[in-house]
Amino acid sequence: RSELTNLIKTIRNAMKIRDMSKCLEEFEQLCRAFLKSKTIVDKEGMPPFYIRLLSDLEDYLNQLWEDKEGKKKMNKNNAKALSTLRQKIRKYNRDYETEIASYKEVRLFAMTTQDGRFLVICCCCFLANNTYQVFGNIFVTFLSQSPGDCGNRIEVERHTSEKKKEDRKKRHKRKERVEEEAEEEAQEEDEGEWEKVKGGVPLVKVGNQMFAKGTEINTTVVVKKLNEILQARGKKGTDRAAQIELLHALANISNENILGEGILVKIKFNIIASLYDYNPNLAAFMKADMWKKCLDCIDELLDILFNNNNIFIGENITEDSENLAIIDSQPFRVRGCILTLVERMDEEFTKIMQNTDPHSQEYVDNLKDEGRVCGIIDRLLGYLETKGSTEEVCRVYLRRIMHTYYKFDYKAHRRALGLQGETKSEQDAEESEGEDSAFIMDRLCKFIYAKDRTDRIRTCAILCHIYHHALHSRWYQARDLMLMSHLQDNIQHADPPVQILYNRTMVQLGICAFRQGMIKDAHNALLDIQSSGRAKELLGQGLLMRNMQERNAEQEKIEKRRQVPFHMHINLELLECVYLVSAMLLEIPYMAAHEFDARRRMISKQFHHQLRVGERQPLLGPPESMREHVVAASKSMKMGDWRTCHSFIINEKMNSKVWDLFPETQCVREMLVRKIQEESLRTYLFTYSSVYDSISMETLKEMFELELPMVHSIISKMIINEELMASLDQPTQTVVMHRTEPTSLQNMALQLAEKLGGLVENNERVFDLKQGVYGGYFNRDAKRHNFC
Repeated sequence: RSELTNLIKTIRNAMKIRDMSKCLEEFEQLCRAFLKSKTIVDKEGMPPFYIRLLSDLEDYLNQLWEDKEGKKKMNKNNAKALSTLRQKIRKYNRDYETEIASYKEVRLFAMTTQDGRFLVICCCCFLANNTYQVFGNIFVTFLSQSPGDCGNRIEVERHTSEKKKEDRKKRHKRKERVEEEAEEEAQEEDEGEWEKVKGGVPLVKVGNQMFAKGTEINTTVVVKKLNEILQARGKKGTDRAAQIELLHALANISNENILGEGILVKIKFNIIASLYDYNPNLAAFMKADMWKKCLDCIDELLDILFNNNNIFIGENITEDSENLAIIDSQPFRVRGCILTLVERMDEEFTKIMQNTDPHSQEYVDNLKDEGRVCGIIDRLLGYLETKGSTEEVCRVYLRRIMHTYYKFDYKAHRRALGLQGETKSEQDAEESEGEDSAFIMDRLCKFIYAKDRTDRIRTCAILCHIYHHALHSRWYQARDLMLMSHLQDNIQHADPPVQILYNRTMVQLGICAFRQGMIKDAHNALLDIQSSGRAKELLGQGLLMRNMQERNAEQEKIEKRRQVPFHMHINLELLECVYLVSAMLLEIPYMAAHEFDARRRMISKQFHHQLRVGERQPLLGPPESMREHVVAASKSMKMGDWRTCHSFIINEKMNSKVWDLFPETQCVREMLVRKIQEESLRTYLFTYSSVYDSISMETLKEMFELELPMVHSIISKMIINEELMASLDQPTQTVVMHRTEPTSLQNMALQLAEKLGGLVENNERVFDLKQGVYGGYFNRDAKRHNFC
């Protein structure tokens, strides 16, 4: 207590001499001292002298702040300290608003005297003693010191507690009257006569009452009212829902008074913009009711534009050059861009899908709106193809492509296979379908290739075109388009959404190559994505928890906005399985051919990692996960047992997890069986060729259940590529082995010699570093000769 009172005295002395720097310094010490005594304050209550100082100091600083002349005379340090202290005291006093308000209310209190009059005594005496009592209806205070000590005595008329009661009654009645007026206003709002806009925006009447009685409703008046409503847009506290209702009401008034389509189009533009601005947060998505209103409003706007060819809209039209009134046969000119509104609508649809639980019925219901979104884009296509610029047409074409490229066209697939609908209604539906997605993609993309002048739109169109080709198993078209575009050379300079699209395209290209039996091409296409261990993040299908520390909250929000909606996802387990099976078919024969090669390279590090994980397991049981199935199949292939390998790769569990997800399931399974047989044959010959002097191709045919020409072809390629040291005896259909390969002992001796050579070379380098010469032991004769 003594420390606080000493600091308060110092502050008051500094206030007398206007030393703001000293005030600021002592106030900071006072706050720290008060914080230390918090436990005592909680027990005994807030010290009245502390509250008094806070109130007096704030009043004193406000008085100095308003004194402009006095501030000019202050030196720089005092002026700066005044500004800092004023901000600190205002912020600090927020925690004690109740106590300060109570102090100001009882700053003056009455005390009786012998002649029946009252004395109002300065609050310092009251707060210093803090002792009072009520006798009857008279408020009396007992002071331990004389009231004259404070020096602020004022005589007033007699006040009783009855007077105070009357004042309280008046205040209560006044409060009730205010509440009744508020209720009447609310009832009028419900009846639709008035609309109240919050946040200081003046009341605007709705419906027929929007304009003053007797006002002539014309275009000029409506535009003025529109500008009044729009002035509140974006201001703090503005009721956005009420603003949208006002704009709708204004549109109805325009229709009722037949002011023409020009003003109606302008109001519609602003209604849609207000719907987009309803959520100021960019990460927030539109609620269902607002989303429906937005779609309806855009449809209505397009209806007006299609039905009135005399309306010209564009961003290049300035507000001064607008023509909204009906003047003879002059066309309407309205400032606005319908393409921008539709693009924003498309982005809002993506945000809705991103923020909906993909495993709920709500996601399915929201996804049904995509048909309506595509319908609006198609309508806009028809409008811009006649009235838009080439750049605008390219932009809207890309929007349409982005809603088409990832969808598998089952009807076109059935037609390609020669299948028709099972029922007559299905057959009629297929016939009335029109051109399939391949023709649509080809037409839209080729227009962009020819007309677009921006690299980004053309790059996205190429990637979508490749993706669509790959999805429908058009491997050669997809591969050639990727190679001719040279996108892989500069894609690292593109923005993240384009890079995600590129990764998705490469993955789909790899899966397509796998379905076609191009195992090496499939592995090469998937290598970069799968070897990184971040396939989920690179494909825009989620964020990895282990990288959360590397990004702040803002970066995390940005990356979440880049995520691909769930219905566009690529199955990550299918992707990994395709990659591992491709690696198995390449790696196992290579490992068998280079078993004793010390410099053997790894084709797939991820595949070797899975093999090592399988070898480290202390107890081997039946495989359960997809990875365990591939590891078990790899071990069987390494032994040349293709049947066991086949049973691990193709079974009910693997079918349900992976292979049944392909559109051509049976073809993929048949391709896999054939590849397993061929690569198992190659592995068998690499592993056991040293055991045989010769082996009949008929025997190999029976072992691996392959056609004799296929066996002949595989062995011939191995001999030509010098992978197998053998020759074919055509008359007897026999493979004759040549004993040129080193034995296992010789291979081990060669490896030892190579390692010893490397060890000697390393020792020589260390010796050279110590001696400061190069060559060491091998150059000692030359050194001796030079020395001599």
